[in-house]
Amino acid sequence: MNKNTLNGILSGGAGSLWWGIIGVLYFKSVSFVDPIELIIHRTVWTSFLLLFTISIYSKWNDVLLVLKNTKKTLILFICGILIVTNWFTWIYAVVTNRLVDASFGYYIFPILSVFFGIIFFKESHNKQKLLAISLVIISVVYLFFNFESIPWVGLIVAVTWSTYNLIRKKLKVPADIGLFIESAFMTPFAIIVFYFLTKDGNNFFSPNDLKISFWLFLAGAMTLIPLYLYLKGVELAGLGPTGMIFFLAPTGQFLLGVFYYGEYLDINKLISFVIIWIAVTIYLHDLYGEKVR
Repeated sequence: MNKNTLNGILSGGAGSLWWGIIGVLYFKSVSFVDPIELIIHRTVWTSFLLLFTISIYSKWNDVLLVLKNTKKTLILFICGILIVTNWFTWIYAVVTNRLVDASFGYYIFPILSVFFGIIFFKESHNKQKLLAISLVIISVVYLFFNFESIPWVGLIVAVTWSTYNLIRKKLKVPADIGLFIESAFMTPFAIIVFYFLTKDGNNFFSPNDLKISFWLFLAGAMTLIPLYLYLKGVELAGLGPTGMIFFLAPTGQFLLGVFYYGEYLDINKLISFVIIWIAVTIYLHDLYGEKVR
């Protein structure tokens, strides 16, 4: 293993663990704040920090180049809706003790992305991919027959995140530029909602409490740091190794949910998770095998 690959694996692993552990602990620590206000801060401060980094690295020409393309701009607006929906659903899962359901969504999202790619973009597939997809479908259908166990939160997380990633993959816009434009599009809506929160006195972000305000400001960093680490890992080590390492994120969420926060895991969800873990194993074997060959 060369130095770049090792550094990439370490970087991707750090990003995945951040998503799976540090991010969870952070949003749990501010769970007294309404999820709506939390998503406002995550959106606004992500946009603000990206504005800062784009200015430092003089990438405004890249931003304008994308905005001149009407089709790309419209697609990024749609991506903004998808990413904010995903963020809000995940935050809601964390603060309402549904981490296990959220981890379900992140386990199945890569396989769901493959499924969407086959259906909508006629991407290549093989028996292993089809088997992994079939197992995911079986897992979800199984839960549908056990109505009290359906992880709606996880399904929304999986569908929004896989759709977002698939669109962004086809759009070919740099990650930082795209995320800045997406969050910038969503920021005016976030500010409007925040205005009504403050009008009703339901906000926690206030100059009267700088400690809580600073803590909420960190929502932007909690988004960008793991994203940067993971993308750096992809750049150095490639999608094969980092694709496997990504599963540290839902694993961390699952373990925290069950063993640290004491979330209830009934037999139906456990059976469904076992099916998903088998599907993930098949998916990773196929992914790793392709990279080796």
